Amino acid sequence: MTETAARGSDFAELARQINEAGLLRRRPGYYALRISANVVALGAGVAAFVMLGDSWWQLVTAAYVAIVLTQFAFIGHDAGHRQILGSRRGNDLIGHIHGALTGISYGWWVSKHNRHHANPNHEDADPDIDIPALAFSAEQAGSKRGVLRWIVKYQAFLFLPLLMTQAVMLRAGSINAMVRRELKSVAFEVALLTVHFAAYFTALFLVLSPGKAVLFIVVHQAVMGVYLGCSFAPNHKGMPIIAAGQKVDFLRKQVLTSRNISGGRWVDFLLGGLNHQIEHHLFPSMPRTNLRRAQPLVRAYCARHGIPYTQCSMRASYAWVLRHLHEVGGPLRRNERLVPLNEQA
Repeated sequence: MTETAARGSDFAELARQINEAGLLRRRPGYYALRISANVVALGAGVAAFVMLGDSWWQLVTAAYVAIVLTQFAFIGHDAGHRQILGSRRGNDLIGHIHGALTGISYGWWVSKHNRHHANPNHEDADPDIDIPALAFSAEQAGSKRGVLRWIVKYQAFLFLPLLMTQAVMLRAGSINAMVRRELKSVAFEVALLTVHFAAYFTALFLVLSPGKAVLFIVVHQAVMGVYLGCSFAPNHKGMPIIAAGQKVDFLRKQVLTSRNISGGRWVDFLLGGLNHQIEHHLFPSMPRTNLRRAQPLVRAYCARHGIPYTQCSMRASYAWVLRHLHEVGGPLRRNERLVPLNEQA
């Protein structure tokens, strides 16, 4: 057997173990409880918004609703991976409802996220590392020009402010996909997001004075952006980048480019299960609540096959990300010329 064939069989053996352990079975009861809890939490936020009226305390409500809607976004993520129900239609229905509640196009996000899963940290194929205001490799840093080049120089210091725009950028990406008609059900998704934004802005400007309404929007979008960014950033940022043309088998591609976050079930809740990033990337349709049970199997399997398995604390993961961003921007701060690959002879 060739080395390539042997490596190709590595994942099949792990998948067999996971399947025999029953970890790929759907858990609709778990998701029914999670969705119900989210609905109750959102209802409490809406009730507080109505009762408080035109008050500065609404800025607390804005932050609270941002956190709750991020939990809704996690459910939309799971629906996009077919984790909740056995049928595609049922998962898509849940996903579209949650997309409408969060103001993010479900169809656009699923397409983007699937490309990320197929090629995590791949320079030419992963949309999650193709971010204009950030660079994750020397090649990307060298390609920046103008204001973006200045931002990349100090990107580690600007990372948190940039995260505050994440929720807005997701909505902008959704609208752009609709304008470009890149969605399968454009009219349906336009209708959903139109209802979302109409209800959102109408409620704010009916209940609050214009100044408070604007501040509510700023706080809501900034907190949601930071929460989303802090949930996704630790998973791959700072991990190995796969260069264009580099061939890596599925098991190693997913494990080597991903990082797990250690912690108890409170971390599972806080990060929507994304703290088990390695297991999630290997088995994206595995229900969130099963990922913790799959971890010891996957970690032991990687150890037997000599595959580095990365896990660290939440605090260490953020330090890792910031250190990597600072190092990538270093040559620009020192005025070294970085030549993008497409300009090299």
